[in-house]
Amino acid sequence: MVAALVACCLGQATAQAPIYVGLQGGISIPNLRAGGGNEVSEGYSSRLGPYFGVIGQYRFSELFSLQPEVNYSAQGGKKDGLQAISAQDVNPAADPGTYYYANYSSEARLNYIEVPVLAKFTFRLSDALHLSVDAGPYVGFLVSAKNKTSGKSSIYADKAETQPFPVGEQSFDADTDIKDQLHHTNWGIQGGAELEQTLGRGYLFLHLGGNYGLVNIQKGSEHGKNNTGAATAVVGYAVKVGR
Repeated sequence: MVAALVACCLGQATAQAPIYVGLQGGISIPNLRAGGGNEVSEGYSSRLGPYFGVIGQYRFSELFSLQPEVNYSAQGGKKDGLQAISAQDVNPAADPGTYYYANYSSEARLNYIEVPVLAKFTFRLSDALHLSVDAGPYVGFLVSAKNKTSGKSSIYADKAETQPFPVGEQSFDADTDIKDQLHHTNWGIQGGAELEQTLGRGYLFLHLGGNYGLVNIQKGSEHGKNNTGAATAVVGYAVKVGR
């Protein structure tokens, strides 16, 4: 009897809930967080990339809604200057866990399709202006992964650059596909805040947020351990399509 009553109430709420769909686009400012004490995976700074996708919003009430999304998300990071190289990448006979050093530029360009499901709470500022906050889990699917390097440098056996190898400067110009070195699925948490302006049958919005992956992206440990993460800033428009 109770179960039937709950089902009836949920059915009525579902029938009355407005549904919105929309498009959003903007920038991702990702970085790679290092772990495991491996010098190769440390020292990344943020890079810029695109962030865009589609959203759906199912409003249970004026206060609460669920918002699934499908987004193209740029992730990764970059380094400039002196950085560690796994010694075995240069000399296969080198001891595991040892490093050489060189001065060059590198950029990890990782691109994902991310699917978050967000719990969204909306607060009315005026009849046409609203503020919302959202948070929830996401799953990410790796689309492409490349490590782009550039520059020329001597290779050193020490971080102080006092022991160069007698081979002269080496070119580091390369664009290497590293997708096979990474897990193809990631998952994590996402959240942010949004300002919404009612317009026609929908609303314009500006959303500032971020995401953080909880999975170590590397399959192996020879190049360290990293987690993805990014700040995002997007604008978009959602239109009411049901109820």
